[in-house]
Amino acid sequence: MRQPDFVHEFVPGSSNRTLLLLHGTGGNEHDLIPLGRELDPNAALLSPRGQILENGMPRFFRRLAEGVFDVEDLKQRTNELADFVINATERYEIDMKNIIAVGYSNGANIAASMLLLRPEILHAAVLFRAMVPLVPETLPDLSSVSVWMGAGNQDPIIPTSETQRLAQLLRRAGADVTIRFANANHGLTNAEVETAKHWIEELGPQVSKNFGYRLPKALSSESVT
Repeated sequence: MRQPDFVHEFVPGSSNRTLLLLHGTGGNEHDLIPLGRELDPNAALLSPRGQILENGMPRFFRRLAEGVFDVEDLKQRTNELADFVINATERYEIDMKNIIAVGYSNGANIAASMLLLRPEILHAAVLFRAMVPLVPETLPDLSSVSVWMGAGNQDPIIPTSETQRLAQLLRRAGADVTIRFANANHGLTNAEVETAKHWIEELGPQVSKNFGYRLPKALSSESVT
């Protein structure tokens, strides 16, 4: 069987942590690089481009309408993305036990799907503007996984009740879930990016790889809104 591959960008880091950056609809492998640097200047960054096109805009899985997902396609694409990550751990010498997903909108939804369907892939997740992607027949054991969720209290696409529903689902699976509601719409704010950054810092110390490469100075998060 052909191994899944994605157009992607990989930026080495000076620690053993890797941020898996998953863009929103219409984004690409470059969009969340500034956000990743802002969240953790020392982490490696792995940023794939979604393989589905909707009116020419890349996505990670198909949808039937706004907020209505093609669940079978979602399952397939989730497994393909998970397999790509596994392959990338070998190619780039990534620590499989220290991968944190950082997803926005469509990217956050497939990250949540990966938590539910392929829980062995992620150590933690930062989900900006996520909703329930699917409800698996059997919940995984997420007792060792931490999840931070950022939602907008004026988001016209994702109601606050949907954010709460995803949090409850992940908690039922045992995950440690933190939710923060920003005074915002579907776009991100600098304040919530800073809050997510502190949350990642509190996950624990990183192990230095002991090589000289350092990522450039963190860039502004304005470009991800």
